[in-house]
Amino acid sequence: MSAAVLSKRIALFAASVFSVSAIAQTGIDVKAATHVGELYACLECHNPTIKVLGPSFKDIAAKYRDDKTAMDKLSAKVKKGGVGVWGEIAMPPAAAIKDDELKLVLSWILSH
Repeated sequence: MSAAVLSKRIALFAASVFSVSAIAQTGIDVKAATHVGELYACLECHNPTIKVLGPSFKDIAAKYRDDKTAMDKLSAKVKKGGVGVWGEIAMPPAAAIKDDELKLVLSWILSH
């Protein structure tokens, strides 16, 4: 099994484990957010609880917890891509993601 397939399976497992508590605590539709994360390959590099290639959702949420502009900053980061904030592995841009999908995924990420 390739590392990419293994990391995706781990991400999906973790997302399903945490989905019930996340829905109860935040009202976020985790199933829909997971679908968007899969559609745009977010879950190839990110996981709710552990670092894969990119930071975990938990680490992202902790970094931006007190930042009132986090949604805008992260929206721009996702759409434009970038490198250097979390290391030297570049995050490719996801310019095609719809604004409502992006808001859903970022709300899920920041809820951790």
